[in-house]
Parts: sequence; C-alpha cells; structure tokens
Amino acid sequence: MTIGINAASVFKQPRTGVEEYTYQLIKHLTMLEESKKHRFILYTQRQNEIFSAGPAGKQIVAEDEQYLGNFKIRSLKWPWPMWTQVRLASEMLINQPEVLFIPVHVLPLAHPGNSVVTIHGLEYEYYPKMYPWRHLNYLRWSTKYALKKARRIIAVSENTKKDLVELYGGQPEKISVVYHGASPPQLEPVSQEIKTPYIIFIGRLEAKKNILGLLKAFNLLKKKYKTPHKLILVGPRGYGCRNLTSQLINQKDIIEKGYVSDKEKWSLLQGAEMFVLPSFYEGFGLPILEAQAAGCPVITSNVSSLPEVAGQAAILVDPNNVEQISQAMYKIINDEKLRKDLIFKGYANVKRFSWLKCARETLKVLTR
Repeated sequence: MTIGINAASVFKQPRTGVEEYTYQLIKHLTMLEESKKHRFILYTQRQNEIFSAGPAGKQIVAEDEQYLGNFKIRSLKWPWPMWTQVRLASEMLINQPEVLFIPVHVLPLAHPGNSVVTIHGLEYEYYPKMYPWRHLNYLRWSTKYALKKARRIIAVSENTKKDLVELYGGQPEKISVVYHGASPPQLEPVSQEIKTPYIIFIGRLEAKKNILGLLKAFNLLKKKYKTPHKLILVGPRGYGCRNLTSQLINQKDIIEKGYVSDKEKWSLLQGAEMFVLPSFYEGFGLPILEAQAAGCPVITSNVSSLPEVAGQAAILVDPNNVEQISQAMYKIINDEKLRKDLIFKGYANVKRFSWLKCARETLKVLTR
C-alpha cells in the first residue's frame, strides 16, 4: 500500500507540539517492521530539507526525490501561502496515494477518498476569544471539513474524541484514539546557571495556557510563603501575551527563556522543583509526560484531557483558582514525601505512552 503523509511540519525549527508529534510519529514509523510492507511518500514544502530517521538516524534530503528504504521525500515547491490547499491539493489531483495521512488536522480540498486526519483538540470552541478571529474561523471550518470528508479520524485523547462527537456530531465509530508517545529524556548531570530553586513552565506563552494565572499564583506564593524560588518560562510568546508584559517587567524572580534546545529543556526539567501547566484546555498535554520522564513533579489543571494524560501522578487544580495553584506549589516545596511520591508515580505513568506504540496504532488505522 502507498501511504502519503503531509510531512511539512516535520521540518519546522524549532518544533513545538504538533510538529514534534509529526516528527516523532514518522521517525518511529521508519522503525516498525510492519512498515516494510508499505511504501511511504513524505510531502514537504521546500527543498534541501533534512530528515533523520531509523534506528541509526540515517538522513535523507528533499532534493526532488530522496529515499530512506521504503520512505521517500517528495518536495512540492510553492513560494506562496496556502500550500496545503493549493500545492498539496493539486498533487492529489495528479498523483494520489492509496491513503493520505494528515497529522496536523487540515485536509486538502482535493484528496483521496481514503484519507485519515489527526485532530489535536477543540480548545478554540471553549475559549474562542483566545484566538485571532481568522485563525478561529479556519480551525472551525477545517476541523468540521476533515470530520465530514476523511475516512477515519485520529483523536489524541478520549477527551478530544468526546468533544468531536458532542460539539461537531462526529460518528464515534469513525474516530480512533491514539495517544502521543513520550520521548526518553536526555538526562545528564545538571549544570545550571540558576543556583536558586525554581519552578518551570514549558509551552507557548499565550492566554489559553493560563500564563497570567500562573504568574499570579507564583506572585502569591512569593508573597504569602516567602519562598526563594524563581519561575522559569520556556517557550515563545503567542496570542494574547501582550497582557503578560506588565507581569514580567521588574519581576526579578521570573525568567523568560523563549525557545531552548532539547538538551537545555531536559536539563531545566531535571533541575526544577516542579513543573506547572495550569492550562484552561488541552487536547493532550505532551509537556506533562516530558516532566514526568525527567523526574519532575507535576501540577496541572483538572479539566479537558489533562487528568487523562497525567494519571495519578500529578496534583490537579482548578485553573481559575489562583490560590489553589499557589497552595499546590507550596505543598510540593514543603512536603518532601509528596514530592518523591509524585516523581515515583510520574515514572510509572510515562510507561503508558510510547512513540513506537503511537506509530504502530496509527499504522493500523491507516491500513484498516
């Protein structure tokens, strides 16, 4: 069977959530014995892209057509916007694979009848004001279109499947739940320039992640409990982050790092007192698993998919309750037994998630 994959997001640097999902999924598809029965075409937007895959990390470059075993990169040049709906769609009119897989939710208007789309979440329906209106309208249209036209839908959590059924009238039998995996941490002896204890957040700094609530909870922690901790924010600024500026100015205990390398991310997680993700809504919540894999206690919200992903290995809080978030932080700081218990349970929870398992279950959906 010939399986085409929209792999454009694999080559974006630095990678965030959906890009990391696509990269890890394709990388682990190349490692599966089952994949050898099929031929894969990875569609990308630009030439001279490099993709490392397979157990040995062999590289292929998108110069017209390059091969890695039964995986081939096909570069579809297009210098203008709307690559998916114009260039990829036109390719589907000329050279259709037997199956088209879209890992990042936007199905081209022209596509094979045998298409599969991954939907990562419907956060925008719960918090529409936290999205630019054009992006919001496109998300709504493209998700509904994919749900209607694709042969199968992959939801990244049971919560996302429930939302697709309840909010958009999706057919449950058409939707398969396939969890993300958890990457093994790159753990090395910690050598940090940050000498004081710290709390860490990893993700895009935007309103829907409840960054303002996190900052307020941290300020309350400092004011009420007089702890020496700093707050490290790792990730780029996103929509709605202008309101954060006043919270960051003259806040000597808040450090905004922006993007960091994978090596620095794992080092920061390993050295942190805790990881806090008080998001209002998430389709999955991959940073939770990264924190748990690094032995970092987790505080996260009691809503959406977050309890589903965190399992019994996190303190769950109401994202709208700043005092509750602050109290949870202090509990971990003040209770060493609780902290060790969360770390132990975190290691156990991560074992439920594997990129190889994700790739294997995805392949089963694609070839069903």
